Amino acid sequence: MRRALDAAREATENALPNPRVGCVLLAPDGSEIAVGAHRGAGTPHAEVDALTRAGERARGATAVVTLEPCNHTGRTGPCSEALVAAGVARVVYAQDDPNPVAAGGADRLRAAGVDVVNGMLAAEAEALNVAWTHAVRTGRPYVTWKLAATLDGRSAAADGTSQWITGPDARLDVQRLRARCDAILVGTGTVVADDPRLTLRDDEDAPLPYARQPLRAVMGERTIPADARVRDADAPFLHLPTRDVDAALATLAQREVRHVWLEGGPRLAGAFLGAGRVDEVVAYVAPTLLGAGTAALSGSGIGTLADAVRLDLTDVTRIGPDLRLTAHPRKDVL
Repeated sequence: MRRALDAAREATENALPNPRVGCVLLAPDGSEIAVGAHRGAGTPHAEVDALTRAGERARGATAVVTLEPCNHTGRTGPCSEALVAAGVARVVYAQDDPNPVAAGGADRLRAAGVDVVNGMLAAEAEALNVAWTHAVRTGRPYVTWKLAATLDGRSAAADGTSQWITGPDARLDVQRLRARCDAILVGTGTVVADDPRLTLRDDEDAPLPYARQPLRAVMGERTIPADARVRDADAPFLHLPTRDVDAALATLAQREVRHVWLEGGPRLAGAFLGAGRVDEVVAYVAPTLLGAGTAALSGSGIGTLADAVRLDLTDVTRIGPDLRLTAHPRKDVL
């Protein structure tokens, strides 16, 4: 199973709106026949990829898959049917498919006489697709709020300047994490004030070698200038003319957005946090003191220490001179 998980990771960092899935076919003696992986919408599923590589050798084999084989026809056919047709004798999978449209593959396999075992390394498989799993289960995208701040919690100086609080290594790291999402979300105020591109680019303004650009989503009721750079042809663009957090997320969900990278100003972040719609926080902290300026968060509705949103810190990494902290709101709080 770990080999299948590795195959899913190695194939792509972002298969959204689909999950990352890996599959290993084993011969009756336990030797490896073929390895497959899913690489994104419209490409073969991991099981079909492995079966294609194996050919006739798949007959009598064991398929080890990170996600329950699907049982529906979308852009591709049902993997459960493909496994049955190939003569696979046993299927071992990790995570049950949370999508009611695609689930049922295990039952279909058992009905065809295939031995099925589920639950092996299920937690690791779910962690591989945490945003996709959350979106499918809840009906709304997983939201990662990214912020960059000084050690005293300022996102901009008193005169409004904010470029650059963090160093080039941290900024390049942001691009890498952005590429794992399928939408970048800011407010109209950010677009009007900063005119950002919201594309995956390096410090020299050169495009980065990622397979695709995330959707650029701008939320708010203000008019977005016709010549704003978010409207250019470098990446898709969507205006969400609302201040309602859930309405914005519902629209994005309708477009099959699974993972939102929230990169707006402190008030937009406060609105999402106050609504309980922040699932992950990625904070870049620079060893800098400003003493005054714009706070990294405002408008969250938190007025007393008792109402503070407590986070579970899951990672601390030094990125050049800066720190990257990754944390998740405690489930008993949001």
